[in-house]
Amino acid sequence: MRILTARIANHFCRARNANPRSRNFSSSNKKDDLTLEEEAERKIGWCLKIFFAGTATYIGYQFFPYLGDNLIHQSISLLHVKDPLFKRMGASRLSRFAIDDERRMKVVEMGGAQELLHMLGSAKDDKTRKEALKALAALSKSVAGEAAKFLGSNGALSIVKSTPNSLEDSDISTYKSNILEKLVEKNLAVSSN
Repeated sequence: MRILTARIANHFCRARNANPRSRNFSSSNKKDDLTLEEEAERKIGWCLKIFFAGTATYIGYQFFPYLGDNLIHQSISLLHVKDPLFKRMGASRLSRFAIDDERRMKVVEMGGAQELLHMLGSAKDDKTRKEALKALAALSKSVAGEAAKFLGSNGALSIVKSTPNSLEDSDISTYKSNILEKLVEKNLAVSSN
């Protein structure tokens, strides 16, 4: 048994140190091996960081729906609620979102302009009227005039004209006059063509 154990131990020891010459003739040394390992770890580290950043972005997009069309859809949904606070929040979001013609048309196509007109017609307080007028003013600023044409064709002119002025908030009359000015411009342009 001792002989067998000695042979096995001798065999394994020889396997570990089988080529002592290959180390002498190798072009890499211990420092080169460390730098290669460090470089590999750094590359793998960057791959993991990119993977985790991509995963976090994907998860963030799923959990935070305040990006893109979801924001418009949720804002329009807020206009359907009976509570005036939520209606004001939805109108405020839409006015902040309508910064260029493409986004304005997206709001109009999704039914936001029509809901803002309903909100303005049924508003009972000045704050709600102000936010609805502010959002409608933002939509009527379109350069191409498509959003303003839509507002003009859906009776926005009569609804905005029938909105009472406020003694407390001068912004209501400012927004109201801006909207009326844009709608009259667009109606004159359409009637002259």
